[in-house]
Amino acid sequence: MSVYFLTGGTGAVGSSIVPLLLADPDTEVRLLLRAESEAALAQRMETLAGYWGWTESSGQRARVKAYRGDAAVTNFNLPDDQYAELAGTCTHLIHSAGTVRMNLSIEDARRSAVGSAQATVDFARRLAAAGRLSKFDYVSTVGVAGKRPGALPEIWMDEPRAFHNTYEQAKAEAEEIVRRAIVDEGLPVTVHRPSMVIGDARDGRIIHFQIFYFICEFLSGRKTLGLYPDFGEVRLDVIPANWVAEAIVAASRDPQTAGRIFHLCSGPELAPRLEELKAAVRTAFTAHRMRVPPDIRLPRGVFAALARMAARLAPASQRKALSTLPIYLDYLADRQGFDNAAYTGWLASRGLRLPLAADYLPRVLGYYLDTRYPPETGA
Repeated sequence: MSVYFLTGGTGAVGSSIVPLLLADPDTEVRLLLRAESEAALAQRMETLAGYWGWTESSGQRARVKAYRGDAAVTNFNLPDDQYAELAGTCTHLIHSAGTVRMNLSIEDARRSAVGSAQATVDFARRLAAAGRLSKFDYVSTVGVAGKRPGALPEIWMDEPRAFHNTYEQAKAEAEEIVRRAIVDEGLPVTVHRPSMVIGDARDGRIIHFQIFYFICEFLSGRKTLGLYPDFGEVRLDVIPANWVAEAIVAASRDPQTAGRIFHLCSGPELAPRLEELKAAVRTAFTAHRMRVPPDIRLPRGVFAALARMAARLAPASQRKALSTLPIYLDYLADRQGFDNAAYTGWLASRGLRLPLAADYLPRVLGYYLDTRYPPETGA
C-alpha cells in the first residue's frame, strides 16, 4: 500500500493529481488543507468531492483523509499526534501547494514558497529517517529563471539574475532548500518546473481560473478597447493541467527520476506565439457571442504608458485589474524559452508526445467561457 501526503490539493495541479493517484486501488491519499474549523474542512472536502464527481459510496473517497493545517508552517501547524500519525504511515510526498500571485510583498511570497519548502523537506527527512520515504516530488516553476535570457536548461540555477516579480524570486529561493536536501542529504526528490498551467487538454476543466485566464481577458481586447502592444515573436509557454499531473504521478512511481529536474512545459517550439493566442482568444469570444473590439496595435512603450494612466483614471471597479496589467506586460515582454529535452525524452521513453496548442486551446477557452459567461447571462 502506498500512502501519499499531498499539499495543494485544491489547486490546479493538486486537484488533477488526486484522481490519478486513486486510480490505483492500492493507494491512499492524505490531503493537507487550510480551514478555519473542522466544519470548514469537511465543507472543503465536499467541494473537492463534487469537483471530482465522487458520491457518498465512492471507493476513492474512502481512501482520502484530510488534515487541517498550513503547508508553510513548521510541522504543517498540525497537532503533534496528527503529525506523528502521518510520519508513521506516509510513503510518498508531493508538494504542489503555492500562492500563485505576482504582486505579493517579498515577505509574504517567501512565507508561502520558502516556508512550505522547508516544512515539506523536514517532513521528507523524518520519513527517510524512519525508512519510509519512497519518493518526494516537488513542484517548482520555470519562473525560477527570472529574467535570464535564452532557453532555461533543466539544471540547477547558480547565476545571479533579476526577477519579474516576488513569486519568481521566492520560488527560486525555495528551490535552494530542496537542492540541498538532494545534493547534501541524498533525499529521493524530483523537481518539476511547470510553465503556466491551464485547463485539462481533454475537456478544458480546471478548478480555479488563474493567471492564464486574466491574460486571455486582456487578449480579447475587451478590457482595453481593442488596444494591444506589439507582441512581435514573443511566445507564452502553457501546459494543460492533466499533463502536469500525469508527469508528477508517473515520476512519483519511478525511482529512476530521483535527482532529476523536469520542465513540464510546451518548450520553445510548441509554445504558442502571443499573436496566435490572441487570435484564438478573439475567435473563441466571438463564437461565444461576445462583442470583441477591433484589433489596434500600439508600440509597447505607448501602450504601457496608456495602461498606467488608465489605472489612475479608471472607475474603482476597474482600477484593480488595470493596476496589475503592467506586471503582466513585464512578464510577457521577454522572449524567453524553457528547454524541456529531459521531460520530452522521458515522455518518449513511455510512448508519449506533447500535444499541439491548437488541439487543446479551443477546449480550454470554451470551458472558461461557458463557466465564466453562461449563455443565459449574456456578455
